Amino acid sequence: MGIHDEDVARVREATDIVAVIGEYVQLKRVGRRWQGLCPFHAEKTPSFSVNAEMGVYHCFGCKASGDAITFLREVEHADFVEAVERLAGRAGIVLRYTAPGEGADRQKRGKLTDALEQAVEWYHQRLLTAADAGPARGYLRHRGYDGDVVRQYKMGWAPDDWDALATGLGVGTDKGMAAQVFSDAGLGFRNKGGRIQDSFRARLLFPIFDPSGKPVGFGGRVLPGGDGPKYKNSVDNTVYRKSRVLYGLNWAKQDIVNAGEVIVCEGYTDVIGFAQAGIARAVATCGTALTEDHVRVLRRFAPRIVLAFDADSAGQTAAERFSQWEHAFELEVAVADLPPGADPGDLAQNDPERLAAAVSDAVDFMDFRINRVLGEADLSTVKGQVRAGERAARLVSEHPNPEIRDKYLVEVADRCSVNADHLRNVAADARRPGPRRASRPAAEDAPHPADTGHESSGNRGDYSEFEGDGANESPPPNNVERQVLWLAANEPDGVWPEIGPELFHHPLYRGVFEALLEYPDMDTLLAEADPRVTELMRELVVDEDEELRTSRHRQDVVMAILLYEEAQRELAYLERQARTGSADEELLRRVASLKTSMDQLRESEWESEQARALLELLRPGT
Repeated sequence: MGIHDEDVARVREATDIVAVIGEYVQLKRVGRRWQGLCPFHAEKTPSFSVNAEMGVYHCFGCKASGDAITFLREVEHADFVEAVERLAGRAGIVLRYTAPGEGADRQKRGKLTDALEQAVEWYHQRLLTAADAGPARGYLRHRGYDGDVVRQYKMGWAPDDWDALATGLGVGTDKGMAAQVFSDAGLGFRNKGGRIQDSFRARLLFPIFDPSGKPVGFGGRVLPGGDGPKYKNSVDNTVYRKSRVLYGLNWAKQDIVNAGEVIVCEGYTDVIGFAQAGIARAVATCGTALTEDHVRVLRRFAPRIVLAFDADSAGQTAAERFSQWEHAFELEVAVADLPPGADPGDLAQNDPERLAAAVSDAVDFMDFRINRVLGEADLSTVKGQVRAGERAARLVSEHPNPEIRDKYLVEVADRCSVNADHLRNVAADARRPGPRRASRPAAEDAPHPADTGHESSGNRGDYSEFEGDGANESPPPNNVERQVLWLAANEPDGVWPEIGPELFHHPLYRGVFEALLEYPDMDTLLAEADPRVTELMRELVVDEDEELRTSRHRQDVVMAILLYEEAQRELAYLERQARTGSADEELLRRVASLKTSMDQLRESEWESEQARALLELLRPGT
């Protein structure tokens, strides 16, 4: 998707940058320049300067600079095309797009937006003035919403009628709205009798806007005692995607940016309640759980998300996603310290100070889950301590960062009076591909390489066969073995020469590493290797990890963690041997040496020298 360069240049030339920036910043003319307080950082003395003749701005404090397009992108968190389109609209310029049919798509979206704007106003005026909206106004007053709040959020009322909106907007008439536009905008549909019918009936409506303030849909709530589902949202269409849209973001975005934090709620009234309590940085999903698209949108505005709902209610799968998102988007996810069963909207009315404290005292997401597990456990008995520790360890295993996992495991071990190495084994088992046998500790489950037909060093066999446990399971997408493979494919100098295929636990990852050693070049590998190897290799060579590519320290940390995880598996095998009664002095010495070396590596924060010392212990005969 793109706009012709000539049209972008026309937009730049036609835009009055002083007028655009003046809508956000109070500017004062000083000589040939305009000055004001920078909107991108806090300051008391103006250091923000605008050159109207050249159409550019620059801040001498934070060094922000650019043209009108850049300014709009930064202040509104808009993408390039959206910023150009908004400025083009101000200047009356018709844009041409590089993709065939894109202009027509934009025109269609414009018509749908216009239709939604008409519907928002019609429903809003109905709520303010119509006699049949009296019960809705009474309900809102009961919830503590006065006329100012109703007007601020453009709340509306859908009458208890089949086609009141369609009639009010003249749908299907010569001077009214086209029936197809009405339907495509999610405002109505054609019933079995062929008549146009409204989508919403007898519902209090909350218009939903995109971040720029354009309406995209509605959320409807029946009044107490009404018929039908309690909540109903617009259906997905060209302008409305419930997996991406967030209620309230258009109003809250500046407060979110200023605070570096966004609060995610479950309902529209929760968002309004937070704003009434003076916390105007809340948004809500629209009839769906938080998705990766939601997170991607929010990350443009803030690096921290506070969940203002029961974070466990979303289920285990959603909880695992939160941990993955923290890692993938470099986010901090926390959970508001709400009283049990409390509704943020009601709390805003009854105890706004407690609501504010719930946000300021928000607990890290993983801490919240661990605290809940341990809080529900019986830690007064040995069995209770072990069970709680193991359950918490399995939660911790979901976190993709091995360093963070280990810190949590040490903390859980201390709180439960359980051996930290045992919890490390439990967590390692939970992350192991293939069926999880959670009823037994990982040390009992972990096979030694010799037990699976693989040698403990050297080549483990033909990579194309992928023999061994977990061969048919998909490998973890973000684990350290994949990071080593990425380096081997993209920055081979970052892989220590001591690293061999035997250090890869998953058969596919091991096979890919062996293929990299066997084939003379990448072209030959992609042409001749096993399809499973080439499929993964193609993913690796198009993936990008700038930090891993450029940071030698991170490369060395990845190597160290790879060795540490192999040591965990070796230690589990040796401890199993010791429990079977076949322990001798040499085996016990090796167990003690491994534990000591692993502890030293963790405490050194993954120093290369300590990692190589551990590698020596893993070599056969040591």
